[in-house]
Amino acid sequence: MQAIASLSLVADQFDALVFDQWGVLHNGQTAYGAAPDVVAALRHNGCRLAVLSNSGKRAEANASRLAAFGFGDGVFETVMTSGEAFWLDVAAGHVPHRAFLPIVANPGDARIWGAGLEVRFADDPELAEAVLLMGLPEGSDGAEARARMQQALTQGLPVYCTNPDISSPRADGMMQLSPGALAREYADQGGKVIYYGKPHLPVFEALRRQLDLPPRRILMIGDSLEHDITGAAKAGWRSVFIQGGLYRKAFAGGATPADLARAANSPSPIT
Repeated sequence: MQAIASLSLVADQFDALVFDQWGVLHNGQTAYGAAPDVVAALRHNGCRLAVLSNSGKRAEANASRLAAFGFGDGVFETVMTSGEAFWLDVAAGHVPHRAFLPIVANPGDARIWGAGLEVRFADDPELAEAVLLMGLPEGSDGAEARARMQQALTQGLPVYCTNPDISSPRADGMMQLSPGALAREYADQGGKVIYYGKPHLPVFEALRRQLDLPPRRILMIGDSLEHDITGAAKAGWRSVFIQGGLYRKAFAGGATPADLARAANSPSPIT
C-alpha cells in the first residue's frame, strides 16, 4: 500500500480521476475545505475528471449540487450516479417493473427521477410491483421507511436499492443512516434486493463506457472501503482511499489504512 500526500503525485499515471461525493468532495451541506480548488487545479493541468456516486437521484441533479458547492461548471467531464444507471436500465427496457413504491429523502424525489419514463408511483404496496429505495429524510432513524418495507415484504415485492451506502457523513460530524442499511435488513429477512451503485460492477462499467477508457487507466478516489475501493478493484481500476469521511474517527483513534483494509477484507488502495 502506497501512501501519498497529494493526488497530483499520481494523477499523471492515469487518464481519468473519478471522485466519490460524500466524504470526499463534500459533507452534504458544503464542500470540504480546498476541495473545489484542488479539483480545479487538476482540471487545469489537463486531468479528465468524473464523479461516481451512490446517489439515488439522476446525474443532472448531482451536477447541479456540485456546482452549488463551488465546483466549477464543466470541471467534471461526466457525473454517473446509481440513480442514473437505474434510470438508463428502465428506459432501455431492462427492468420488468413499472409501478414503484417510493422511499425517498424528499417528497417528489421519485417523480423527478422518473421524468421521461413510463412508470408510476404508488403509496399503497398492494398497487406496486416493486420498491424504489432512493433515500431517507435527513436525520431519519429509518423507522418509517422500515415500516413501509415491512409491508412490501409481506406483499413479496422486490426492492431496487439505488443507494447501497450504509451511512454517509454530515457537516456536524455525525453519520446519516443510508438506504443500503435498510436494503441489507430486507435481504436478511428473505426479501429480494437488486442493487444499483458501488461496489456493484454495472455502475462502474456505465461510467467507464462514457469515459471510453480501459479500466487500468482510471483512478477511483473514495472514502469507503466497502463501496469505492472494493468496487474499483472488481472493475479493474486503481484507487485512492481518503483518510476522512467514513473512517475519520478510526484514523483519529490510531488505525492505519492497512488495518482498516484487513478488517474490511478490502483490496489495498493507494492511500
